Amino acid sequence: MTAQFDPAYSYMYQNDSHAPGSVDRVLLDEMVLLCADTEAYLYGTFTPLEILYRRGSREALEAYVRQAVAGCKSAEEQVAAIATFTAGLSERAEDDLDAMLLGGTEEEIIRRGSDWCTDLARVGCALSQVAGFPARIAVLADTEAAYSGHVITEVYQNGLWGAVDHTNGIVYADANGHPLSAAAVRKTGNPQFRTVALANYAVWHADKYSYEVTGINRYYRSILEMSQQGWPGGLRWLHGEDTGRAT
Repeated sequence: MTAQFDPAYSYMYQNDSHAPGSVDRVLLDEMVLLCADTEAYLYGTFTPLEILYRRGSREALEAYVRQAVAGCKSAEEQVAAIATFTAGLSERAEDDLDAMLLGGTEEEIIRRGSDWCTDLARVGCALSQVAGFPARIAVLADTEAAYSGHVITEVYQNGLWGAVDHTNGIVYADANGHPLSAAAVRKTGNPQFRTVALANYAVWHADKYSYEVTGINRYYRSILEMSQQGWPGGLRWLHGEDTGRAT
């Protein structure tokens, strides 16, 4: 369903570096665009709230959760602690584009470290579910800027969906500390949330997916190489994505 984004972002997400058919590509295909017609559904019955994770089935993930939430006394503290844990995985992230790996199981991503938002959002989603919180994937795009896509998570706590950026350790909340959903953040005018799409991912359905590991493809390599140079000439589409004649 990547075609729900504008042409430039549709092309960008269609050229995702994860392996074709892998879990992260499947989630991109299954995402549902947030709009006036879908908001009630997405924040109603779209995501089942029952946690079906079976204790002992992913013991390593359970250990990571215990490590992350040690000392936490509330749901809010646990959600924030898991976000801090996943953001810390960037400390071991590989900078060499030739050695960089994407995808894999959540355990593999945690062991090798990552600063790739798609991988960290999925890890955050899985850890949240193991901790007992319903969670799902949120794909974002600032459609007024080039290559300004991001993937985060929404976590259900105390009867509310709340946006959580597991790459940067950010938990979105209002002035009273109540969770703010991606839809609510979008309504504040935050440009990163101009376009939002949601996808369901359940850690207990891991056998449905392929967790193939891959490297950076040529398309994303060109973007990352320009980013490493500091975008001389300014941030812009490199391959004609915004013209409908991408190469």
